[in-house]
Order: sequence, then C-alpha cells, then structure tokens
Amino acid sequence: MRLVAVTAVLAHQGGWDEILLVLGPIAIIIGLLWLVRRRVRRDG
Repeated sequence: MRLVAVTAVLAHQGGWDEILLVLGPIAIIIGLLWLVRRRVRRDG
C-alpha cells in the first residue's frame, strides 16, 4: 500500500516540476543579464 502511494506522488507532483522547468531557464537568463549589465556599468 505504501509503495502505491509513493508511486502516485512521484507520478504526479502537482505541477511544481513543470513550474521548475519553466522558471529555471528564466532565472538563469535573468542572472546572466544581471551579470552582464553589472560588468558594463563597472567598465563603462
């Protein structure tokens, strides 16, 4: 019975894994843009 519950949870995480698939790359792009902008301001 316990294995069935664990399998059900792993099969459908409630959408948070899909959110991470979208927000992860967006966060990386924002972080890279922030670094580039900071270097341009420092060097400029």
